[in-house]
Order: sequence, then C-alpha cells, then structure tokens
Amino acid sequence: MKTKIAFAVVSVLALTTAVRAAEIAPKADATKVTVDSEGKKHEWMVKGGEREKALELKPDLKHGRDVFEVCSACHMPEGWGRSDGTFPELAGQHRTVLVKQLTDIREGNRDNPTMYPFALTSEIGGEQSVADVTAYIAALPMNPDNGKGPGTDLAHGKKLFEDNCVRCHGQNGEGNEEKYYPRIQGQHYEYLLRQYKWIKEGKRRNANPDMIAQIKNFSDKDTVDVLDYVSRLSPPKDKLGPHGWKNPDFE
Repeated sequence: MKTKIAFAVVSVLALTTAVRAAEIAPKADATKVTVDSEGKKHEWMVKGGEREKALELKPDLKHGRDVFEVCSACHMPEGWGRSDGTFPELAGQHRTVLVKQLTDIREGNRDNPTMYPFALTSEIGGEQSVADVTAYIAALPMNPDNGKGPGTDLAHGKKLFEDNCVRCHGQNGEGNEEKYYPRIQGQHYEYLLRQYKWIKEGKRRNANPDMIAQIKNFSDKDTVDVLDYVSRLSPPKDKLGPHGWKNPDFE
C-alpha cells in the first residue's frame, strides 16, 4: 500500500511538472554559440530535433518509471546520484533541463561517454521515452544530504555567487525552468566542480556561452569557494525527501 501511495504522489507531481513545462517551454535560441577546446563552434540550443518534440508530448509516468530503471544503476533509484560526485543528483531538476541534457547527449551535442550507451534510442526508446522519464525524475524528492565542499572561505564564495551567478541561477540556486537554467541547489560539490572545470576548458560543448564568459577569469580559489557555497544551498523543504529515503517504486 505504501508503494502505491508513494507512486501515486510522484505521479501527480510529475504530471503537474510535465504540464507546466509544456506550457512554458521556450522557443530554442540558436543565436548563442560556444567554442570547444579544439576551436570548433557549437550552437547552445540547436533548433528543432528531439528536445522540442519531447517537450510537446504528454508523459506516461508508468513507462517513465520503467525507463528510469536503466538510469537508476548509476543515478540510484532515488535519483540522488553519489555524494562523491561520480554521478549527479537528477531528482527535482527542471524537466526542461533534463530533456535538453538527455537529448544533447543522444544527439552528440554533449560528450558523456559513460552515459551515452544507456541513453541511446535502442536502449530506452525515442521522444516519448524522453518525455516519460524526465517527468518521472523531475518529481522525485531531492537529497537532503548532498556532498558538500571544504567550507574554507564561504564568505568569498557567497560574494562571487551573488555577483556572478544569481542573474541566471537565482538567489538560492533554483535555476529557471523556462530558460533551461539548471537547478544547482542541492547538487554534489564534486560534480559541480568537475562540470565547472569542463565548461571553462571547453570540454562541455553544450554549455551556455553566457556562463563561459562569466567564469573565464575565475581563479582556482574562486572556483572552489563559489561551488563550496553553492553546494550548501538547500532546496525548499517541499522538494526534499526525508533523510535516508528509499524510492518505493524499486523495492
């Protein structure tokens, strides 16, 4: 009975999330261009394609749960990833962001050799599967115990965040669903650090050019301090799961 109730709650939340995302999903902005570490140019938001198609579809949450079973091997059944940053927390992320990142990996716009084989259409299905699994993930409760940074200079990190990050990621790291800006609150510090370095070095080819420009002059200390601060930004209480929560859909 608990499992059925828990899945019903997730289902309602996911449907609400999916409907809202479909209502606010923006038109792709292909005017922003990034340059990777090899000097090649890439559009941040490639027009058309699987991303836009997936966001237009009504999700099937039962199927989304089935698709997520493939993802859960790395991201864990709760979608909380690993505190050492090996795999990020996905739970509670904006659905638009989840769809963009998944389709970017599938279409070769973002390099992720570990995830790529599991994200293929032959493995999890087409646009409908993308719509289904992202709706399921977006409604999962978030981890209250994400991996934190060293805590060495949080005052400096806070100032850097307020001066450089708030405009896009929000005062508390909540991101912006309509603009595809990710929720970074509650994310594991080591994952944030790795992705930040890859963005700065041009290894993450689908990064927002605005962010690349914003952080290009950050020192190593700046990087550690600002992400240390970010790792301590907590999601709203209504988005957090209990400490030690286990996803009943996988029991």
